[in-house]
Amino acid sequence: MSEVVDHLAELTGFRDRDVVDVTLVGAFCDLLRPDSVAIYRPVGEPDAQRWLTRARLRGQETTPTADSVWAALEDLPALETLPQHRRCLQEQAAVTCTADGRTMSLFPLNTDREVAGVLDIRTRAPLTDEQTRLVSSILRVYRNFQVLLDYSERDTLTGLLNRKTFDGSFLRVSAQGAPTPVQAAPCHERRSGGESTWLGVIDIDHFKAVNDSHGHLIGDEVLLLIARLMRGSFRFQDQLYRFGGEEFVVLVRGGRAEQAAIAFERLRANIAAYVFPRVGHITVSIGFTEVRTGDSPSGAFERADKAVYHAKQNGRNQVAHHGDLIARGLLVDETRTGDMELF
Repeated sequence: MSEVVDHLAELTGFRDRDVVDVTLVGAFCDLLRPDSVAIYRPVGEPDAQRWLTRARLRGQETTPTADSVWAALEDLPALETLPQHRRCLQEQAAVTCTADGRTMSLFPLNTDREVAGVLDIRTRAPLTDEQTRLVSSILRVYRNFQVLLDYSERDTLTGLLNRKTFDGSFLRVSAQGAPTPVQAAPCHERRSGGESTWLGVIDIDHFKAVNDSHGHLIGDEVLLLIARLMRGSFRFQDQLYRFGGEEFVVLVRGGRAEQAAIAFERLRANIAAYVFPRVGHITVSIGFTEVRTGDSPSGAFERADKAVYHAKQNGRNQVAHHGDLIARGLLVDETRTGDMELF
């Protein structure tokens, strides 16, 4: 019993979801001594979802492995390649099957918002009733902890990540650079690559007029719909935030400036084409900048915000790239100027 309590204490001692999943598979390896334990999560659009391995640990291994969060969606296995896992996901119920002398026990990982994934435990013999109860009990603790993380990390209105979460994520990106996609890399490992990360600031045009004309309830509905359009416009590995009011932020992982511009333009066009109930058409102004090694959250945000201001001053409903504005002489990069003045 003390061993179980120790693992539960370790499981709930972190605030990073990646670390929590790694800790969970490690706990089950210690408690059950299985051949392997893994957590799979469905990612991508509902009609074309794929499996992302969040954490995997085999009996003799000491370091968990996982798919890189930077992995391209098309490089991940399709949902139909693991039919029993898909069944567990869809039915939200445990599934047990035997093949090649081993038993595969699957358990859905539920949160208040969704079925977040599937726990896969491979053993030589079927799990006993006592072991199954142990797994179910630990997963209830896991689920409750995920709810607490959601409460602390997410904006209560839109469900997007909040500002407090942004600072930690941004600092990890700026300190380590953009990794190249590597399958089954160690969970703690983040490799440097040639692609960049981009920070975009999205500001709703004339949002005050929406609240003044239609009331704050309709304004909140607009924010909810904007959040939904954002989820549909970006990839699963891009991180979406609401900073408060009508301001949203996105961290776009990987790609060149041209590709980032296409992603932000897609969002702008999707919002402009959408007919919002009671309001009609709404537009947004977007500014984005490259995240530099060693950047601060406030420094990168300020650059993107200046690009937003330029977009608003020049007609609104457009995407502006801070680096491009600098190159064209339309803005001065004050951070670079400040560096030069030191010498």
